[in-house]
Amino acid sequence: MVVRNPHLARLPGSYLFSEIGQRVATLRKARPDAPLIRLSIGDTTEPLPPSVAAHMGERAQAMASQAGYVGYGPERGMEPLRQLLSSAVYQGRIAPDELFVSDGAKCDIGRLQLLFDPSCSVAVQDPAYPAYVDTSLVAGRKVVYWPCTPENGFFPDLDTVEPAPLIFFCSPANPTGAAATRDQLQRLVEYAHAHRSIILYDSAYAPFVRDSQTPRSIFEIDGARQVALEIGSFSKLAGFTGVRLGWTAIPRELSFADGSPLATDWSRIITTFFNGASCLSQWGGVACLQPDGLQAIDQLATYYLSNAALLRAPLEAAGLSVYGGRQAPYLWVHTPGRDSWELFAHLLHTAHLVVVPGAGFGPSGRNFLRLSAFGTRPSMEEAAHRLAAATI
Repeated sequence: MVVRNPHLARLPGSYLFSEIGQRVATLRKARPDAPLIRLSIGDTTEPLPPSVAAHMGERAQAMASQAGYVGYGPERGMEPLRQLLSSAVYQGRIAPDELFVSDGAKCDIGRLQLLFDPSCSVAVQDPAYPAYVDTSLVAGRKVVYWPCTPENGFFPDLDTVEPAPLIFFCSPANPTGAAATRDQLQRLVEYAHAHRSIILYDSAYAPFVRDSQTPRSIFEIDGARQVALEIGSFSKLAGFTGVRLGWTAIPRELSFADGSPLATDWSRIITTFFNGASCLSQWGGVACLQPDGLQAIDQLATYYLSNAALLRAPLEAAGLSVYGGRQAPYLWVHTPGRDSWELFAHLLHTAHLVVVPGAGFGPSGRNFLRLSAFGTRPSMEEAAHRLAAATI
């Protein structure tokens, strides 16, 4: 008899964004003409930088020749890409041989669960990106919620939270848009040292940081190499949500309780479960990290942050407290006294706006909505107009 993985029963009925999709589909069936604007899933909308698309196209054409064809590549990723990640993203703080290229950050979040004993509980920011919680539940872990609210500046009170061997931490954060300060991250690293924990740091939204004093990487913090790994992504960096490319940085100093290095086991896992990211995606990543690619990437981030400013204005004019949107592409809107799923339905059916109910991100999100600024400028202008007319 084949027995189901019992931990799957711990998951919600459906993944948050799948549930939203189902509710939108129900409306579409009843009102196929409804002019929906999606402020929900964080999917990029602007075209790839021309230099990136051109470079990928050249490589794709080369695959049609005997001289240009390539098959399986290095499982850790192409050397030119790892060299550029080391220099352009980490300014040498992480060496090329400490980088593992993948098909996306979300995939790595799931695979990382294989590294650690199921008895290791995991702490997550509350509210948190659902993949941290769901992959941990499937792995059989206890999930500990660290409240991150306006009252504590969206940074957990490390003096009162329940310790956990593993800590998922995202900055700038999804969904709140809060970017941790250097002092806050230093305290988190010191906490990990004191409790012998490992920080699984998600830097997917680092390209949106505009304050030069705000760290883009955990490895800007003293002592982080002994207690942290970092998950990176080209999805928001360069609009690669459909191209699929990411990486994980694991310093050689990072080790398990028995002293064995994490990188050794991670290398074993990816060589067993994964044959490497698409070579075309990786060549696209190489183009992204060239000077003209980096300039185009910065312009993309500025564009989406400008969208966030458009959405912020009518919400604040309505007297709502709005967080995020300045160093991240998400607005975290406080709607005191309003259930977030009810408000989701209200905006969907009356304003034809698709948002994300904060309750889907954890207990601390019940009275919040998340709005994504990923969209075309005309759609964001229309969304701002509808928000101004809506009753929230």
